[in-house]
Amino acid sequence: MPSRDHGDPGDAPSVPPPLTDPDNPARPSAAEEARTVAAATNTGTLATLTREGDPWASMVTYGLLGGDPVLCVSTMAEHGRNLVHDPRASIAAVAPSTGGDPLASSRVTLAGVAEKPAGDEAAAAREAHLAAVPAAKYYIDYSDFSLWVLRVQRVRWVGGYGRMDSASGADYAAAQPDPVSPHAARAVAHLNDDHADSLLAMAQRLGGFPDCTEAVCTGADRYGLDLKVSTPRGVAYTRVGYAEPIDGIDELRGAATALAHRAQG
Repeated sequence: MPSRDHGDPGDAPSVPPPLTDPDNPARPSAAEEARTVAAATNTGTLATLTREGDPWASMVTYGLLGGDPVLCVSTMAEHGRNLVHDPRASIAAVAPSTGGDPLASSRVTLAGVAEKPAGDEAAAAREAHLAAVPAAKYYIDYSDFSLWVLRVQRVRWVGGYGRMDSASGADYAAAQPDPVSPHAARAVAHLNDDHADSLLAMAQRLGGFPDCTEAVCTGADRYGLDLKVSTPRGVAYTRVGYAEPIDGIDELRGAATALAHRAQG
């Protein structure tokens, strides 16, 4: 029997489907999700190949030049020597977590070919790395250290259980990190603490679950809200989108209020 990627629909948890079509389930693309995760941290696991062709994983820090990771590595480290021999590499990064199940956290794998930047790009790469990793100022100019830019060619994003997708390097390069989700924790907590009735109405009338008995907001981004819903048929997840995408956390309150009015109208 052929092996399957764990993202195959047949491997997703069994959840009750919506009873009606969600009003506006708009959400970030896989490329946007990946850019958001990559920008949310400055550490990752770098995978390189040894001279013998064996996989080698190392914890590294990085900055971003566009969406491409900028590494500062030493040839005293095995991964630094590996890049000189074979520049094919990938880096896995995990979004900061508030605790709980690590496998429920968003993460991304960026695969491609590492290159040493030159000219104006070398200066930009140095600035990008130092902006993300200030401590690098103590070693970035050592003779055994050099900057590498991982030219992303392939992307795999996982948003937790049952949410995953791939993107091309071109789509990843053209996308932008979400301007809302990294700053939304307090707003999400406020919605759950003070506006449970509105969330329930959103799930029932906009999210496709008219039999919902409870709705909890699990996240917010520039396109809408993620809701975890409880129904007599079991627990499910749905999405309610704003009328228009928003450009910052300061617009979230107004967009959520408009959603509540739509749900109650």
